Amino acid sequence: MDVNIQRLKETDSTNKYLCEQLSREYLPDFSVITTDFQSSGRGQRGNSWESEQGQNLLFSVLLRPEFVPARSQFLISQITSLAIKEGLDRFAAGFSIKWPNDIYWNEQKICGMLIENDLAGAMLSQSILGIGVNINQNLFISNAPNPVSLKTITGNNQDREVILTDILRILATYYDLLRKGETELINRRYHHSLFRKEGYYFFADKNGRFSARIVGVEPDGELILCTETNEKRGYLFKEVQFVL
Repeated sequence: MDVNIQRLKETDSTNKYLCEQLSREYLPDFSVITTDFQSSGRGQRGNSWESEQGQNLLFSVLLRPEFVPARSQFLISQITSLAIKEGLDRFAAGFSIKWPNDIYWNEQKICGMLIENDLAGAMLSQSILGIGVNINQNLFISNAPNPVSLKTITGNNQDREVILTDILRILATYYDLLRKGETELINRRYHHSLFRKEGYYFFADKNGRFSARIVGVEPDGELILCTETNEKRGYLFKEVQFVL
């Protein structure tokens, strides 16, 4: 795996910085932008991402998955979340993927991401994976309900560069599996890694709260739930939330 890493002291957003570079020049697979601080880091649902300067992993990765059909673009989310989850597994038990792609330790969030896919006809042309992982931050002052860092979990400072290298290595392995068409293996590992994958929990949709269990996730990313009255429901991103 050839990785080209560009390191910045500060930028508004690594995704935005990478997009601006792409508007000026061609960049290959696994071009990476990492920074010590983001002034305008973005997360899913339009949320901001709180990160103390120099303490966490903030990076974006360019992929060119031109072999992936647009209808299967959720696979990019799956391999990215698996790479981060497995990169953190060696530090402690209890990491999982909260659908669609947040990484949790028990009931607390350690990583969020924003994946931006571009299409060329019926296929993907490029994907920008924007990732924030809490590594050495001790104190969180935003109104985020449940943040946690690797230092909080382990009690020790961790080497951000070593963790970044591990995540990129695992991501490259999954990317190769994806290129070889091993989608069933990817789906199986993703389902096995899901947050609250067993038992009934509360969710909320446009009609209010309800109790359900996770049945699975469809190839397009649709979350399938089964209520306590045995009613199956399917939800796309932003249509349902976990009640934490």
